[in-house]
Formats: sequence, C-alpha cells, structure tokens
Amino acid sequence: MSVARVTEIISFSSKSFEDAIENGVKRASKTLKNVTSAWVQDQKCTVKDGKIDEYRVILKVTFVLED
Repeated sequence: MSVARVTEIISFSSKSFEDAIENGVKRASKTLKNVTSAWVQDQKCTVKDGKIDEYRVILKVTFVLED
C-alpha cells in the first residue's frame, strides 16, 4: 500500500502560465522524491504599464512517500 502527500507551491514565469507550471514541477522534483502529479489550483498575473509582467500559478504537487 502506498501513501501519498500533497504540497502547495507557487511558481512564476515572465513567459507564460505553461512555463510557470513547468518551472514549478521541475523545481519541486529537485527537492521532493517520487513526484507523480500536479494540478493548477489558481492562476494569476501581474500587470505593469498595461502589459502582463509575470505569470503566477499555485500548484498542488503529489508525491508518494517512501517506506
């Protein structure tokens, strides 16, 4: 029987929401072992001078705990 845990992270990118998601998953995988999935809980962006300055995502990352 496996036991999994879910943790929340916030990631950002100056390119796109997709890039912010990829950055978050890549970074989480460096610290957490056995990452199996991630889902986007929320998306936001910051605006500067009438243009999108930064894309932000709140991710829920699931990883399986080791025995």
